[in-house]
Amino acid sequence: MPHINDYTGKRVHMIGIGGSSMSGLAGMLAQRGIRVTGSDSARSYMTDTLTGQGISVSIGHRAENVDGADLVVYSAAIHPDNPERARASQLGIPQMERATLLGQLMEGYRHAINVCGTHGKTTTTSMIAEVLLDAGLDPTVHIGGQLDYIGGSTRVGGHDTFVVEACEFNASFLQFHPTIAVVTNIEEDHLDFYKDLEDICLAFGRFFSLLPQEGVCIGNGDDPRVVAQLCALPCRTMTFGFGKACTWQPLNLVYDGTGCGQFDAAKDGQIAAHVELHVPGEYNVLHALATMAACVEVGANAQVVAESLSRFTAPHRRFEYTGTVCGVKLYTDYGHNPAEMHSALQNAARQPHKTLWAVMQPHTYSRVKTLFRDYIHCCDLADEILITDIFAARESDPGDIHATMLVDAIAKTGQNVHYTPTFDDAEAYLRAHWQSGDLVITMSCGDIHLLNAQIQKHGEENPFA
Repeated sequence: MPHINDYTGKRVHMIGIGGSSMSGLAGMLAQRGIRVTGSDSARSYMTDTLTGQGISVSIGHRAENVDGADLVVYSAAIHPDNPERARASQLGIPQMERATLLGQLMEGYRHAINVCGTHGKTTTTSMIAEVLLDAGLDPTVHIGGQLDYIGGSTRVGGHDTFVVEACEFNASFLQFHPTIAVVTNIEEDHLDFYKDLEDICLAFGRFFSLLPQEGVCIGNGDDPRVVAQLCALPCRTMTFGFGKACTWQPLNLVYDGTGCGQFDAAKDGQIAAHVELHVPGEYNVLHALATMAACVEVGANAQVVAESLSRFTAPHRRFEYTGTVCGVKLYTDYGHNPAEMHSALQNAARQPHKTLWAVMQPHTYSRVKTLFRDYIHCCDLADEILITDIFAARESDPGDIHATMLVDAIAKTGQNVHYTPTFDDAEAYLRAHWQSGDLVITMSCGDIHLLNAQIQKHGEENPFA
């Protein structure tokens, strides 16, 4: 197996370089003195950003793109029959999957904080990164989203602390080297890869077994699957949550009018600091507790952690307000499975509004099929639901699932749901029916956020009138 430390001064070609993780890794490699090139299927904001940084990016996958490369790095979505991977194999160029590269980059750090879980990874990782920066601990960071505080998805810092979002998709986190694991929750997802929930739990167990004996696992004490995992570990463990048995708890918790929590963060019943969040939702209280636990563990002062958390604003596409058009507030959220979309709508429902519009872009055929029953009620809090066509992502259409099947099932529950296959259809329906004072939230980890941009570009004028 090649090691990235052997490629300083050499050329590494990255297939799928426009992805949130791959683009960040490209920047990290460039800062290590590696000559980076890449390719992606389509031009995007990220490919333009990389080009602006002096990284050569080809649009379209062509065999000749890898000619002259010393190493090829590819994302999990890039299959062996991809023309560039096939050419690399023909030429004998070593190849490495993205997760392996990320695992190699975190080797040797005294503190490797890996944030895992079905939901909340990006926000919790972002909180920890921002807090450690404010505490002067100079972390190296890799996040699966864009955080303005670090100027993107990655940051190269010192060689003591590495903060990374550890995703369970494709079991990629098994390539990592954690010394501290933070576990937000364990639920059903990625059932195109895992057989069932038991299989998911087994993968998390294998990940936790990577922790050294002197390491620590910090888990959600309100999640029975997480607690079961903690009980089986030989290393030190601690919990966060609302339950009285949790190591870290939010005492004297209250919420303001927009759903932002204020509480005393207490460890073993002793108040460590007071936190006033400016991101809404019960789950952000849990993220903040997890952050407090992890950051104090690596030496940050609890009061400094609390002050930093009180300034925290979410990463892009995490209940992000994007603007107001015709008196209608527009939000977007990365939530792409039913539990995440339900949480996003809980936040939206707390905001002042007349009619609450949920625009759902179902993500991947396999997810819609395996979680179909959960999708039916995930938008119950909305007054009106619009559903676009399914975003295929890495999948091909199997022909046995369609967005209209979801629309029909939701309609049978009595909810107001409408099939709007394209962004133009969704915008036209919204403009024909919304009123000043309404709130619209678009939800998916696909490209639904571009609908917000499209609506805001058109502004007050209705191009569909």
